[in-house]
Amino acid sequence: MLNIDLHCHSNVSDGTLAPAAVAARAKAQGVDVWALTDHDELDGIAEARDAATALGLHFVPGVEISVTWAGETVHIVGLKIDEKNPDLAHGLATTRGGRAERALEMGAQLAGAGIPHAFDGALKFVGNPDLISRTHFARYLVEIGICADVKDVFRNYLIEGKPGYVPHRWAKLQDAVRWIRGAGGIAIVAHPGRYKFSELQLHAFLMEFKEAGGAGIEVVTGSHTVDQYDVYAKVAGAYGFLASRGSDFHGPAESHIELGALPPLPRSVTPVWHDWNL
Repeated sequence: MLNIDLHCHSNVSDGTLAPAAVAARAKAQGVDVWALTDHDELDGIAEARDAATALGLHFVPGVEISVTWAGETVHIVGLKIDEKNPDLAHGLATTRGGRAERALEMGAQLAGAGIPHAFDGALKFVGNPDLISRTHFARYLVEIGICADVKDVFRNYLIEGKPGYVPHRWAKLQDAVRWIRGAGGIAIVAHPGRYKFSELQLHAFLMEFKEAGGAGIEVVTGSHTVDQYDVYAKVAGAYGFLASRGSDFHGPAESHIELGALPPLPRSVTPVWHDWNL
């Protein structure tokens, strides 16, 4: 059985390792088929592809697009995309816009809470200034001893109702799916179990996603609990979705699970790679 990991990040977005280093780690961890899916950015794909090719690792070009739906931030993964597609590139550039202004406001809020210089501190952890995010602020708060680790940060800061939280309007769901499909890709809902939707909201979201041309959901992911694997396998079956598997790896010290270390997909689902001729 192939070890397939279709969700991870490099330092081109909010991961800690360069794309080539992520490829090397995937290979070392026994991954056979690997996708780099940086947030709203395509610039790591060429390096990742070259490294994967040199390692004999089957590479899948991908992206993870930030979407605002019903006031919540959700993520849509695009797999097997053409990273040179101009509409996708333009859409992602538009989505990235506003991150700098948001980050400055986050820094100001943290300063008001007694943590000065957080914006400059976060910049030290940023590989791409256009993609400064909460994760970069979190790493700075850990570095200066405010919190023990990144998970501790997200319990006490940078979330709704806590210092440093600044909402942002991301892409529209229909636009994200359209960009992915227009680039020849497959649209997948990332870690659906993470979103704070009621049952009715989840149904409405998944129906809108499907009607827009969305093809699948992540079932086995580092962002799901073990119990949620079966829950979302049943969701995939109920809505006719393909199922994906991905660690959501960000770095050795920060991720819930290592690259390639997830269990296989449940037998009841149809994998997104079922027709990829691997």
